[in-house]
Amino acid sequence: MRISKEKAAENRASLIRAASKLIRERGIDGVGVAEISKEAGLTHGALYAHFKSKEELALEALAFGLDQTATRMYSATVNGMPDLGAYLDAFLSVEARDDYANRCPMAAAASEIGRQDRAISSRFTEGYMVMVRAFERQIADNAPGSDALGRAMVVVAALIGSIAVARGSAKGNPLVSEQVLAAARTLVDEMMRAPARGAADAGPNRGAAAR
Repeated sequence: MRISKEKAAENRASLIRAASKLIRERGIDGVGVAEISKEAGLTHGALYAHFKSKEELALEALAFGLDQTATRMYSATVNGMPDLGAYLDAFLSVEARDDYANRCPMAAAASEIGRQDRAISSRFTEGYMVMVRAFERQIADNAPGSDALGRAMVVVAALIGSIAVARGSAKGNPLVSEQVLAAARTLVDEMMRAPARGAADAGPNRGAAAR
């Protein structure tokens, strides 16, 4: 029995949502097509009617999750730019730490992306750079003369790594897990607002010594 184009599109979207959820919960290598199909309420045949392989579905699922992350970043704005303070509060929260299925797919899958194919690695990199560019603009405004791109790259890497460490330690030592999140929030703020090194070196004490 043939299905309509609308139903086919609905089924495809259901598979992508299911794969995105399960991959964030269990990892790309930790979930199979049977589980994804069941989560979507469909059969193996329906899955392979839309995707040639699990890898192709994983790529679409990663793209879906990264789009969610970008949408969340821009859900609150200040003068047309993302409200990164609000975004950081949400990203580095205990709620985000515990919500594998619906939060940043980069934090959920960073440790295994390097074992995947080039297409998935490229999409991961694109998502990473979307976040980097948002932070780069704010850092450039807050700390003129600094290496805004370099700082932004470190900030986003720190966010991803902090969530990974917080999740890894949450069951064994919840206090350490929460301290990681709090420390990351403080240090990211400092990196986003600290003056450029040259400006600090040109302070009054340095000038007095030169004279």
